[in-house]
Amino acid sequence: MPDLLIELFSEEIPARMQARAAEDLKKRITDGLVEAGLTYAGAAALSTPRRLTLTLEGLLAESPTVREERKGPKVGAPEKAIEGFLRGAGVNRDQLEERETPKGAVYFASIEKAGRPAEVIIAEVLEATIRNFPWPKSMRWGAGSLRWVRPLHSILCILSDEEGARVVDLDIDGIKAGNVTQGHRFMAPGEITVSSFEDYSTKLKRAYVVLDPAERADAIWQEATNQAFASGLEVVEDKGLLTEVAGLVEWPVVLLGSIDDEFLDLPAEVLQTSMKEHQKFFSVKNPKTGRIEKFITVANRETRDTGATILAGNQKVLSARLADAKFFWENDLRIAKSESGMTAWTEKLSNVTFHNKLGTQAARIDRIAALARAIAPVVGADADLAEQAAKVAKADLSSEMVYEFPELQGLMGRYYAEAAGLSQDVANACEAHYSPLGPSDDVPSEAVSVAVALADKLDTLTGFWAIDEKPTGSKDPYALRRAALGVIRLVLNNNLRMTLKDSFEASLKVLLKLAEWQGAVLEAKTAEAAAGEDTLEAAKKRVHDMAHQVEAARAVINTSGEDLLSFFHDRLKVFLRDQGIRHDVIDACIAMDGNDDLTLLVKRARALEDFMKTEDGENLVQGFKRANNILSQAEENDGVEYSYGADRKYAEEAAEIALFDALEAGEGAISSAIEAEDFAAAMGGLAALRQPVDAFFEGVQVNSDNQVVRRNRLNVLSDIRKLCGQVADLSRLEG
Repeated sequence: MPDLLIELFSEEIPARMQARAAEDLKKRITDGLVEAGLTYAGAAALSTPRRLTLTLEGLLAESPTVREERKGPKVGAPEKAIEGFLRGAGVNRDQLEERETPKGAVYFASIEKAGRPAEVIIAEVLEATIRNFPWPKSMRWGAGSLRWVRPLHSILCILSDEEGARVVDLDIDGIKAGNVTQGHRFMAPGEITVSSFEDYSTKLKRAYVVLDPAERADAIWQEATNQAFASGLEVVEDKGLLTEVAGLVEWPVVLLGSIDDEFLDLPAEVLQTSMKEHQKFFSVKNPKTGRIEKFITVANRETRDTGATILAGNQKVLSARLADAKFFWENDLRIAKSESGMTAWTEKLSNVTFHNKLGTQAARIDRIAALARAIAPVVGADADLAEQAAKVAKADLSSEMVYEFPELQGLMGRYYAEAAGLSQDVANACEAHYSPLGPSDDVPSEAVSVAVALADKLDTLTGFWAIDEKPTGSKDPYALRRAALGVIRLVLNNNLRMTLKDSFEASLKVLLKLAEWQGAVLEAKTAEAAAGEDTLEAAKKRVHDMAHQVEAARAVINTSGEDLLSFFHDRLKVFLRDQGIRHDVIDACIAMDGNDDLTLLVKRARALEDFMKTEDGENLVQGFKRANNILSQAEENDGVEYSYGADRKYAEEAAEIALFDALEAGEGAISSAIEAEDFAAAMGGLAALRQPVDAFFEGVQVNSDNQVVRRNRLNVLSDIRKLCGQVADLSRLEG
């Protein structure tokens, strides 16, 4: 069985596209070959900045001959139908066979497709793959029609076995497949002829090309950490940057450079971000002080001066970049320390639109501040500090540093709040209020930070709900799912006892109050407008939009946020399923009262999940469902509700009496546990019912001929349903 080697050699492929492109090449080629009947033993895809490589081992030399039988029309069918079948099957009339079937005589055709050589199939599949490759962006060059991410120079495509290597015959827009590749652009230019994958990878390494991106990344990290360690420093880990840099070089050469002393006092995050975003440098810090003191750059070649010229050029460019960062930092600090402080920045946000139906960023800050103050007592925060923190938390959006590096928003807010002399709680809230941004992001735990983070996310959710901008399908342009998950994690991680409905209503009332006030101001401005018709019309339009916002907010308040609560429940299901809690267990708990208290809801769900993993839990649920089914059917047939309580004096069987005793004992134990929110104890109370319920169904006939006894036993089933229903809606459990 031959092995296949494919290389697509081009100008530099963007680093962010390489890994996906290698996997796309592998999938499209292997899928196409298998579909054509060519199986293989193993496949691997590799990439460098200038090449995509695919190697397949143990490929069939030719596709197998396939015999297929097709059922045609009935004998005696219209001639056109028969002719159509003959064309589709590719056979003649005399090749048809008549067979008797339960539906009468039917034509059958036996079709044989001869196998084809691997070279022919590979050429077809590779050409289709290249011409239809799913690059995020591609280009045409020259006179050809071929599109590729960058100009494609050559195609290497060979099949190798014991007899040697042979080139697959392929020509795409004048680019003919061959057995030749290129070494490193500068260190080993020129053609390299190869005969197998082993020969290919060996010769490339001799030509200063490391083919495997994982090997390049490992080499970079190992050398970088070694050089930093030799200087008593350590490299700041950044896996994303490491992957990107490994995609920029074919022969990585690690160089350790210095940062000019005048920039060492810049915040570490500013240095790190500037070097990463502009230069693709790794930051090297002093582990004792945490200060960034040096950098690591990765060159794509070895030089006679061991990289001295490269480092000098990089340090010159870096100094220019850091000079800009220092200028931004010093300007921002001057404003933060001024008499007006951070309010100078927040005032600018009155000219920045958050959403055309939700007003400016400044209006949003007012809402968040009012809501943070309302939430503060619930989270144990000082209301004045929470309000103050909310008012300055987004001030850094107007700063020069955040304008240059948007990813530093929040973090720079903390630095500037500290410089402005604000309390540490307020400063920390400036940085933390965006969190958590994702499922693995840290969750704020300081009370003021929690209050502002919750207010920020609740305002986002209720605001967009009020203007009917909800997520649909996979579309979520305002990241509302992420905001809801953030609220869930803030509540659960901090064990907060807050009801979502009250929070929604508080947020919407803040929105409503501010919208009404702004509408009144705009109405006054409209009445005073005298600067021309255009200004007057613009003011009228703003009043109209604000009125729409007010009415939308009222509508959401009137529905008590049920739709938004349902959205939260959906996000909670996803969150808890990732933690191993079954969806039906979550549904059973959501159906209970208090389902807008997330901490209570999750405590109940976790206790029920644990209970359902026990034998008592599984059996009791089956007993509950049996009782519920019998009771529901009897109530439907009899047209009455059996919920008036059973009487022990009508009990006839020992198992019946034992169940009365168990229900009486369970009522007290379960009710007390539920009141104390000790759901584990409540589940224990349910577990005690398992044996009496099993014995009841085994030894007692519910539908007795004695109607008094029957009604009493149905009321017993009603008591079982009521008692179990205090814990969760067990009817929603599967199985």
